[in-house]
Amino acid sequence: QVQLVESGGGLVQAGGSLRLSCAASGRTFSTYRMGWFRQAPGKEREFVAAMPWSGITTYYTDSVKGRFTISSDNAKNTVYLQMNSLKPEDTAVYYCAAGATMTNIDYWGKGTLVTVSS
Repeated sequence: QVQLVESGGGLVQAGGSLRLSCAASGRTFSTYRMGWFRQAPGKEREFVAAMPWSGITTYYTDSVKGRFTISSDNAKNTVYLQMNSLKPEDTAVYYCAAGATMTNIDYWGKGTLVTVSS
C-alpha cells in the first residue's frame, strides 16, 4: 500500500520557521517527481515546490522562492520542505504529492496544517 505521510505542521509566528516531512512508502519513487502543494481556507489547492526524487533540480512557486527549500533523503524515503520567514498568507494545509509530473499526481498525502500568526 502506497503511503505519503506528512508531519511537522503547527502554529508559528510570522517570521518563524517550520520543516515539513513526507515519509513515502509502499513502492519505489525513484522515477517520480515529489512535490508539495497547499490549500488555504476558501482557496484552491496550489503548487508550492517540487523536485525529482533522484535529482537535484528544484521548482518553486514565485511566492515562496528564497524562503522555502525542498529536499529529499533517499535513505529515509523522506521529502522535506523547509519553510523560513513564514508569513500569515502561508497558512494552509500542506500536502505531499508524487507523480510523473506535478500536473499528473498519482499519490497524495492527507496533509498537515500550518498556521502562521501575525
